[in-house]
Formats: sequence, C-alpha cells, structure tokens
Amino acid sequence: MVDSIDRIRVLTQKLDDKIALKNSISNEEMNHSIMSPKESMKHIRKYNISKVNDLYMKLNICKKSPDFGDIFLYKAMNLSGIGLKEEDFGEVRDGKYIQIIAITYEPDKNGKKKAKNVSLGYFGKAQLLEPELKNDIIEFVLRWRYEKAFQTLEYYEILITRLDEPITIEI
Repeated sequence: MVDSIDRIRVLTQKLDDKIALKNSISNEEMNHSIMSPKESMKHIRKYNISKVNDLYMKLNICKKSPDFGDIFLYKAMNLSGIGLKEEDFGEVRDGKYIQIIAITYEPDKNGKKKAKNVSLGYFGKAQLLEPELKNDIIEFVLRWRYEKAFQTLEYYEILITRLDEPITIEI
C-alpha cells in the first residue's frame, strides 16, 4: 500500500512539474506577443546589429574601418563577384574577385557630389571562396543594409513625432 502511495506521489509531482512548465512557456509566449511593435523592432534591431558586429570582426573589416560605427556613415554597400539579385542570389561569378564595396559621396573639385567606392574587404577569386565565407560575406552586406533601413525608419519616426508639436510660421 505504501508503495502505491509513493508511486502516486511521484506521478502527481511529475504532472505538477509538467503543468508548471506549460504555464511558464505560455507566460513567455504571452509576454512576447504582448510586446509592442516598436519593442519587437528594437529587439530585432539589437540582434541584427550584434550579428553585423560579429561579422565585422570575423571578416576583418575592422582592419579597413577600425571604428564599427563608421561603417554606417556609408550611403550604400555592395558586393562584387557574388550576385545579390533574386535571379542570381549567392552565385559567384567566374573569373571575378570578391569584395565588399562601401559607397560614399564626396564633393569633387567643383563641389559636385561624386560617388566614391571604398573596399572594406577583399576575399580573392570567386572560384576559391569557401561556401561558409561566402555566406558570411553575403550576410554581412544584407544585415548592414537591414540596419541602414532601421536608421532610415528611425529618422522618419523622429520627423513624424515632430508633427505632434505645433508648427508655427514666423512672419
């Protein structure tokens, strides 16, 4: 009889543990779903910037641009030697060299803004590129672009909040 009671206690404890686990998972999911879109976006952005930083170090971009924040001063970023369009995404171009190219605009001698390409990373011939390295390079460029989109979004959010303030015209 005592043995049966002990087994019932063990089973009851297991049930209680499973119920507690289920409730804790439900609460976590509920807290995540309660997160506002802005909070959710901050979470996504924080993760993305962390990944960009990891790849910045892994790909040795820090050698060309020692200050991590400076890479976001560039207007655009591109990749030579690997396709990023829908129809050729991830395909290496035979005979080409792989580079991460940052684009900035600087005034020429006449003061007119002119695009300037800056190499942030050179990775050799396309055919010799390891698949993991290729994926890291593509991910870095895409995540950099993603962060730039967040920065643009942030800029427009600031402008929109200014609409809440009365706009006055001085005469």
